[in-house]
Amino acid sequence: MPINLPRVAYFPDSFHEVNGVAHTSRHFEAFARRGNLPFLCIRGGDRSEALIEDGNVWTLELPRGIFSFALEKDLRFDPAFPRHIPIIGEVLDRFRPDLIHITGPSEVGMLGAGLAYHRDLPLAASWHTNVHEYLARRSDWLLRLLPERHSFTAGKKIENVTLATAARFYALAKVLFAPNIELCKLLESSTERPCHLMPRGVDTELFTAARRNRAADDTAFVLGFVGRLSVEKNVTLLATIHDQLIALGHTNFRFLIIGHGQEEAWLRERMTNVEFAGVLRGEELAQAYANMDLFVFPSHTDTFGNVVLEALASGVPAIVTPDGGPRYIVHDTANETATGRIVPDEGFTESIAAILSSPATHSAMRTAARAYALTASWDAVFEGVYSGYQEILPASHELAAAI
Repeated sequence: MPINLPRVAYFPDSFHEVNGVAHTSRHFEAFARRGNLPFLCIRGGDRSEALIEDGNVWTLELPRGIFSFALEKDLRFDPAFPRHIPIIGEVLDRFRPDLIHITGPSEVGMLGAGLAYHRDLPLAASWHTNVHEYLARRSDWLLRLLPERHSFTAGKKIENVTLATAARFYALAKVLFAPNIELCKLLESSTERPCHLMPRGVDTELFTAARRNRAADDTAFVLGFVGRLSVEKNVTLLATIHDQLIALGHTNFRFLIIGHGQEEAWLRERMTNVEFAGVLRGEELAQAYANMDLFVFPSHTDTFGNVVLEALASGVPAIVTPDGGPRYIVHDTANETATGRIVPDEGFTESIAAILSSPATHSAMRTAARAYALTASWDAVFEGVYSGYQEILPASHELAAAI
């Protein structure tokens, strides 16, 4: 590791929850621990103003209070979070960060950005969630009340205004990070700030086909989904695929759906060949992936798709849409290097049926999926982030050529 490592104060939107920001943040802290890097993680959580100093890695977890409200089933927003400024200030005084890194416009991120400004510290920001697309899709219930000729225009207006607002916030940072090339270009054009790729890695020792333990007489083709059961994940398509496969004469299949969300009740009412496993973590989640045969991920809004990479690592090919980040993970080729298929919504059922009907194609995809995942290292991801920090640090903090 280089000698003059920057002291990083990291303010993630979420850490313990089940989402891509939290998943990445936990791995970022683990990367710092492996290298004993000077790293302070300030986050919302259940501890009562607990500061833990573990070598060079410090964590300050601050509770969300009675004024907080739910954004997701396990994620809250606390408008009174600035009440923690005194203790955060004390910890920052002791830690003496060289820069502050935020992950988005949450109460934690806004506080981090404000502290960077008032302490005259360089600010880095990583984009993890397409908030503009999420808000537009979550407004569908309202847009459906409008005449059809106005609904699309209103939806685009919501998306454009939300994107412009988010871009103004991210422009406060001196350097940006995003999980795919398309988003980097979008951020650079809308903020006039440099953007570096910050993809995702995967633990290939945890997620592996070796954990498969299905009974020998279980011959059903298992279609898996992992994620929030919410409108922006386009999960209603799972019910359509279910019905279309049955209509095509396929009966020896079942869905394995892992996660929770407001669309779960709707899916339960409309699907029969399905198991709802709830939220799984660790080895239970890894085993569930390994017991799948094909991963079905119809989201149009994910910036990367951690769950897709975890499926590939488990030897499970994936079907994804041409929108968002997952299309950069899945290789849709006509040879043995294919790790899945990239198709629009109306092509999901046909693609699944074709794989169901070709065991040889499916076997080759499984092998290619695992091989690709083995190239995705978390260490390489965060080494790239530290290289990006150099654009906003004084010359005294220049990194060595190789991290």
